[in-house]
Amino acid sequence: MGVADAAVRAVGVWKRYGGGQTQVNALADVSADFGKGRFTAIMGPSGSGKSTLLHCLAGLDKPSDGSVFLGDVDLTKVPEKQLTHLRRDRIGFVFQAFNLVPTLTALENITLPLDLAGRKPDQDWLTTVIDTIGLTDRLSHKPSELSGGQQQRVACARALVSRPDVVFADEPTGNLDSRSSADVLDFLHRSVRDFGQTVVMVTHDPSAASYSDRVLFLADGTLQSELIDPTAESVLDTMKKLDSAPAEQH
Repeated sequence: MGVADAAVRAVGVWKRYGGGQTQVNALADVSADFGKGRFTAIMGPSGSGKSTLLHCLAGLDKPSDGSVFLGDVDLTKVPEKQLTHLRRDRIGFVFQAFNLVPTLTALENITLPLDLAGRKPDQDWLTTVIDTIGLTDRLSHKPSELSGGQQQRVACARALVSRPDVVFADEPTGNLDSRSSADVLDFLHRSVRDFGQTVVMVTHDPSAASYSDRVLFLADGTLQSELIDPTAESVLDTMKKLDSAPAEQH
């Protein structure tokens, strides 16, 4: 993949915690490109560094060494104020906890990023997103009046409404039943397939990963392997191999 084809890139990323004898390498020299208009899943055993990598890619955390590029912007070099604007304008987020504002309606939660930026929504795009999540008749409801799956679909719509360069999803189906999970994953998949959105998702669920175009596998803070056009079975097989491999000491 050429640099121009990548929505976001990690180049030699390290993340260290502690120092001396107690130093832990959460990430160790990770380099990866995440293609525009592609759905990439990041997987690995617990403690493998997958959420740390997602947070570094999204500009929520700074690497100890290495660079992260959003398009041609090195996120590790920009001042905090500019980084805040980049996260607001060019990045969408979906978290395991839906992070909706309880006093706002579903529609107000969806348009919140634009309201905070003082921008008007593109009405055609807003309608498209709302139609795609299938909640047209629930827009006036508060989060407490919606099911968990509906709340997460609102969170997905909120992430997409500003047409970000990339949407980062951290265990987006972690709190959902299987039917609601399928609804959310289908929406993310459709946003990539139909609208050219770029999605990077951390998950521990092989079934969730099977919705992606590619899976990257981390273990002990390093990239171990990748799968193209994954199935739940091929993901599970790869995860079993990672779990049974002897842990590296960093």
